[in-house]
Amino acid sequence: MPPSELAVRRAHGAVPDPVGVFDDDTPAVANLDPALLAALRRAARDAAADGVELVVNGGWRSRAYQEHLLRAAVSKYGSEEEAARWVATPETSAHVSGDAVDIGPAEARAWLSEHGAGYGLCQIYRNEPWHYELRPEAVDHGCPPLYADPTHDPRMRRGKLAAPRP
Repeated sequence: MPPSELAVRRAHGAVPDPVGVFDDDTPAVANLDPALLAALRRAARDAAADGVELVVNGGWRSRAYQEHLLRAAVSKYGSEEEAARWVATPETSAHVSGDAVDIGPAEARAWLSEHGAGYGLCQIYRNEPWHYELRPEAVDHGCPPLYADPTHDPRMRRGKLAAPRP
């Protein structure tokens, strides 16, 4: 991919190569909701003390980039209904609002699975073990039950992104 195309994609939130959670030069990280980013960075420091590095594979995305990902998913999966199990619309995506982050590698996801609730970081979808959102109440009450996939999440109705579930 030509360097200029890569720069445009990154400006819209693409993360062609994983980046650290402290990378303020990458829009996918820098444009995350401040509370989510702060929790993620606290978790990353503690994970590092355990020898685990958290990296960002996806975070904030522009509406245009989310639409591009959705069209690609429809092409890949053959229908909007099947694509909806993996990619939200720009109107409903927690990535577009900066409220979701995709974490890697597998060891980092395992660490977050065990410790994330203590930071309010919760996996939301059973089929997307990399997708985390901030649920501050999880610090005291644990993470809410997982949705099987985004099609079971009431926030993913066509239209505006609703408030997180209690």
